[in-house]
Amino acid sequence: QVQLVESGGGLVQAGGSLRLSCAASGRTFDTYAMGWFRQAPGKERQFVASISSSGGNTDYRELVKGRFTISRDNANNTVYLQMNDLKPDDTAVYYCAASSVWATRTGANYIYWGQGTKVSVSA
Repeated sequence: QVQLVESGGGLVQAGGSLRLSCAASGRTFDTYAMGWFRQAPGKERQFVASISSSGGNTDYRELVKGRFTISRDNANNTVYLQMNDLKPDDTAVYYCAASSVWATRTGANYIYWGQGTKVSVSA
């Protein structure tokens, strides 16, 4: 069992930055690939980024490449999403999730989910 708690969301102006954190409980954190997803009001949840269990591989949706960076600290059971040059279209609730499968952008393949942290970007 893994419990995930996100933090770091907030209100920021376009062009600004935020760093999201996802703290995981349990002693098996380093066996899971981790992903960040987001869901904007009235829209479907979408994949944002993922990182392999070791941290050696990452994947990003095209629209965030070069602006967002996913990383993890297995010693402290935490995964991060550094978001730079934020745009109003990045406004959403951001969720972290854990998967036993690497290289998947499909939410159904993620076993554990956090409650989400809200990111609002003003124009």
